[in-house]
Amino acid sequence: MSLNSIINIANSGLMTAQAQIRVSSDNVANVNTPGYVRKVADQVAMSTGGVGSGVEIGRVRLATDRFLQAASLQADADAARQGVRYELYDRIQSLFGDPGGDSGFFSRIDGLFSAFAASAEDAGSTPLRSDALQRAQSLFDESARIAGQIQSVREDADSRIKTAVEQGNMLLSQIEALNVEIARATINGGDATGTLGAQTQLIDQLSSLMDINVAQRPQGGVSIRTGTGVLLAGAGHATLEYTRAGSVNGETAFADVFVTEPGGQKRSLTDNLISGEIKGLLELRDVEAPAAAERLGELMARVADELNRAHNQNSSVPAPTTLAGRNMGQGFEAALAGFQGTTTIAVTNAAGAIQTRAEVVFSGGTMTVNGVAADPATFLATLNAQLGGQATASFTDGRLSITATGSNGVAIADDPADPARKNDKGFSHWFGLNDMIASGRPATYDTGLTPASPHGFGAGETITFRLGAEGGGRMRDIGFAVPAGGSMADLVTALNNPATGLGRYGTFSLDAQGALSFAGSGSPPATLSVLDDTTVQAQSGVSMTELFGLGGGVRASRADDFSIRTDIRSNPGRLALAQLNLGAAPGSSALSSGDGRGARLLADAATTTVSFDGTSSSAGASMSLSRYASDLSGDIGARASAAKTRADAAGALSQEARARQSAYEGVNLDEELVLLTTYQQAFNASARLIQAASEMYDTLLGMT
Repeated sequence: MSLNSIINIANSGLMTAQAQIRVSSDNVANVNTPGYVRKVADQVAMSTGGVGSGVEIGRVRLATDRFLQAASLQADADAARQGVRYELYDRIQSLFGDPGGDSGFFSRIDGLFSAFAASAEDAGSTPLRSDALQRAQSLFDESARIAGQIQSVREDADSRIKTAVEQGNMLLSQIEALNVEIARATINGGDATGTLGAQTQLIDQLSSLMDINVAQRPQGGVSIRTGTGVLLAGAGHATLEYTRAGSVNGETAFADVFVTEPGGQKRSLTDNLISGEIKGLLELRDVEAPAAAERLGELMARVADELNRAHNQNSSVPAPTTLAGRNMGQGFEAALAGFQGTTTIAVTNAAGAIQTRAEVVFSGGTMTVNGVAADPATFLATLNAQLGGQATASFTDGRLSITATGSNGVAIADDPADPARKNDKGFSHWFGLNDMIASGRPATYDTGLTPASPHGFGAGETITFRLGAEGGGRMRDIGFAVPAGGSMADLVTALNNPATGLGRYGTFSLDAQGALSFAGSGSPPATLSVLDDTTVQAQSGVSMTELFGLGGGVRASRADDFSIRTDIRSNPGRLALAQLNLGAAPGSSALSSGDGRGARLLADAATTTVSFDGTSSSAGASMSLSRYASDLSGDIGARASAAKTRADAAGALSQEARARQSAYEGVNLDEELVLLTTYQQAFNASARLIQAASEMYDTLLGMT
């Protein structure tokens, strides 16, 4: 070996050791830098003609482990998903207050019925009546506030989705720009570790937004895909798109989050997310918050209906001049058909004495009024004739009303032995003639319609349904046109048509109470919501969505639509606490201001068994109002607790994964000290080799 070869070898050793010292020094300098990944200078041997000719730095790389990195990215995504779900659901739970406190929402329900029980002891007390009414209005105001705040949480989640999409676009753009720099440095043999470190930190940030898989490219840089394989970066970067909904209510339809891949293919990102903050926000906005709102809406609808059930069995003293019903969402003949039993419509004077009465005996499709035969088509005319001009009944815009003449009033009582009933509701209750709680649209969906009943919607009117998947993702939007056939059977058949209806995704059915429901097919079954509804029921002006409660949105919206009837709120004396005595002697009062039996019925509504409809998160069941409220309170608390447990577990797993990755990729001062010592010794050895070669040169030159 020549002296020149020795010097070249020693020189390569000097340069290599110097480079390694520089790399190790960088590591030590960044020991406390968050996210810093230590560098490693790989030393390789050089050879010429099969003979060793020194050493060199093959490459400077980051000390990464792809398996630890993948585990950390997955854990970070799940922690972000569960964290945001808990954060926002905890806000929903807090809206209801302390279940055990006196001011919490569920305590107000108990307080309401206790107030009516107190009023039953002294029915003539205006302060007790006012207290009961104030508690009732306070309960419905609070439910409206909670319902509105739940929608505010959804609006917040929607806004954060938009922010996350914008952040994702920024990160993808930066990651792809660094891909170009890394590839250029790799081709030119340069040091790309600084760029690689910066890119790693960007990837970590992206992983909190969505689940991603990262693969190294042969030319340098990374290729990034979602967990389901959608390309995000690596051959150009993808573009995410989302349009905010703006103001959000229970019936708001949200747009999809879309992704346009580098190749130009546009698809839904909503359906291609498994984890990450965006996924958690979507789940909260589209599944968990609506489920809480639906159950609240169902509870308040049943509270209102049971209060109205009791109130319609009573009368104020004196009786009101007009009994104005609620919008039935159907024509009068369809609404009247199907009654069984007996009811009496009485006209009373200011002293409560009955002036005239009409006893109505129902028997399916036929009926008699004071013994005079009638049918649904002739009922109003026959009733008005039997009332002898002292009161007039009419049906306009879907509402039945009965108005007495002069200063007289109208009171209704079902026969105690054979009460008039349709869908387990009395005559006055069914039509809402003496409702205590008012609502702007139908609040219960047992319409009483049969397959033969006319539905009342115009042929060609349209409604657009959205079929959803588990987790809130969109399967398909389907437009439906009302068929030419006018019966409910025709409507159900058309809805179930696989070609022009929704038959491919589930089945509509009309039950014995006239409730129209949809059961999705598949596993998990498809869910139904309404995007747009232009249908109008001819006699009432009610849409198909409102009449049948199609989709969870309209059902959730019920919670913010109840209030005490205006005239009762302004005059507590209009509260109906007395019961009409049909056996009162002629000329004597059939209504007593001290009669508190109606107040007892209102108080007992809390313990009456009620049939609750199923919601997206709970099955239908029969139980008391108090029991359902207790179950709802427990369910919300349990869901919040479960969300916290999931968030804590995911956070702990993320911390553990990061700790393990940091232990492998981070800087260890003891290890770096050993390496610095080793490299310094290598540097010294190379220097001594050069010195020895120099001395040999001097000796040779001295021999000449």
